[in-house]
This record gives sequence, structure tokens and C-alpha cells, in this order.
Amino acid sequence: MNEMRRGKLRAVMLAVLACGTSLVAVPVVHAQEGTVEEIRLRKLEAEVRALQRQVFPGGDPKFFPSDGSASTMPQTGSPTPQPGSPATTPVTDLLTRMDALEGQNARLTAQVEDLTHRLRKLEGAAPSAPGVSSTVVTPPPYTGPQPDVGATPLPASQPAYTPPPPPVAKPKPAPVAAAPTPPAKPTAARLAAVKAIVKPQTDDPGEDEYTYGFKLWEAKFYPEAAQQLKLYLEKYPRHKRVSYAKNLLGRAYLDDNQPREAANWFLQNYQGNKRGDRAADSLLYLAQAMVDLKDSSRACIALGEFSDTYKTEAAGRLRSQYDETRRKAACN
Repeated sequence: MNEMRRGKLRAVMLAVLACGTSLVAVPVVHAQEGTVEEIRLRKLEAEVRALQRQVFPGGDPKFFPSDGSASTMPQTGSPTPQPGSPATTPVTDLLTRMDALEGQNARLTAQVEDLTHRLRKLEGAAPSAPGVSSTVVTPPPYTGPQPDVGATPLPASQPAYTPPPPPVAKPKPAPVAAAPTPPAKPTAARLAAVKAIVKPQTDDPGEDEYTYGFKLWEAKFYPEAAQQLKLYLEKYPRHKRVSYAKNLLGRAYLDDNQPREAANWFLQNYQGNKRGDRAADSLLYLAQAMVDLKDSSRACIALGEFSDTYKTEAAGRLRSQYDETRRKAACN
């Protein structure tokens, strides 16, 4: 920075020197009387002194003289040199005074830089206020509902309107399944008629249980017959009449207008033992239950499997029942 300012002053000096070269051809007496260059140089010196007083007010008069005090620089109209000293030309006086200006400017610049450096150190050492952060906190953007342009603004004392939350749909209660209608209690006459049917008493208790169930079905006591046949299957699951009992149990439900429950027993008897004594009958009755359930496609599937698996029964013992069921199912 000093070199830059010194360069600027050198440029000013050269400009002054360029103007002062014209003084060489001018007589010495004319230069002492005061030329334009001399006036400009004195003006430059006055401006430097004014700058010194602004930067350092109240400075040492030795270095910063007031406007009325004599300058420490050599003047053109200075006293006559001592005898024996060489005479100076106006150009030499100008260069001498310019060197003095450069020296004062260098000292002034150095003092300004020193003060600037001290000021920066003071600013860097000053502690910040406790609890105060220099980081600028930016509030989050507003994401609430935007005001309506055409709406009338609310008074300052009235709180902003907050829309009520949307109503929460209450879950619909699950439909309560209707309690099954309990079977009607049998009348005294029915109880007496059931008791009138005598259970056989032989040396084969399993056969006796099945026979008693068959007699109840034959007497059209279908609920009682189903109950008796289930009791037989629980007590004698490996008896020789098991296939008969399951098929008869399905027929008891089918005759009691419960084709879905009947179909379960027919299918169980057929799939449990396809070589059973009444497996063919159960498959044919399964098709009949599907017809009662208005499911002709499944009825025809059962009939087709019956004709393929039990060809002898379809052409012999069960032929009439097979043809009638096939006609009802309208199978191709």
C-alpha cells in the first residue's frame, strides 16, 4: 500500500516537475516573485497539512503545523544562503519541497495503517454478548390455510377462525346374527309314537343301534333317526353297517328338506370308502341334493362320475333313480 501511494505521489511530483521545467528558462528573479507553479505547489502543501489535521486532530505542531504557522519545508523565498554555499535553482527548490511532501505522506500513511491494524485487533478481540448467536434463524414457512381474497378480515381482537375437524365416521355395528330358532318341542303324541318303536335286542349291539335308527327313519321321524344314526357312528365307527348308516343319515336330512347337510354326509360316505356298500348310492343321492340346491352343473358332474365309476349299478339296481336324477338336472 505504501508503494502504491508513493507511486501516486511520484506521479504528482513528475507532473509538478514537468510544469517546473519551464522555470529553467525563466530568470531567477521571476521565480522568486511567484509563478503559477509556485502557487500550485503551495496549494498542494496546504492540502496535505489540512489532511494531517483531519486524521490527527491536535497533533504535534512539530509535524502538523497549523495554517498560520511557518512550514518546515523549505520555501522558495527563504533567506539568502550563507556565503560560500552553492546557489539553488527553482527546479532544485521544487524537488526539495516535493521530497519533503513525500516524506510527510509516507509517515502519515504508516500511522494510518498502524491505527487501522490496531482497530481490527480490537474488533476481533471484543467478545460477543453471552447467549446471543450470530446465526440468523429463518422461521419455517407458513403452511396453514391461506386466507380468502374476497373474505372480510377479522378484527385484531378476534382470534383467527379455525375450521372444525371433519366428523369421524362411526363404524357401523356388525349385524347381529339371528339366533337359530330352537326346534319345537315334540308333542306328547310324537313322544309316545317314538317310544312305540322298539329297539332290537340281539347279540350284536351295533346292529341293534343301526336297525333302530332305520326304523325311526322308516316311520318318518327324521330328526330322531338322524340323532340315533349319529349315536351309532360314534359308538361303532368300524362296524359293518357304517356305509349304510352314513348314507341313511344323508337321506334323513334330504327327506327333512336339508339338502346342504345331506350333501355333506353323502360326499363323506363316497370319498371315505368308494368301495363301501352304499358308496354308489351316496354319489347318486349327492347329485339329487345338488338338484335340490339348484346347482345343476355340480349335479351333472356327480352323475358323470357315477356312470363312470359304478357302471353296473347305473345299468342295474340304480338305473331308474339315475335316469330320473339326470332328467331333473338336464344334463347333456
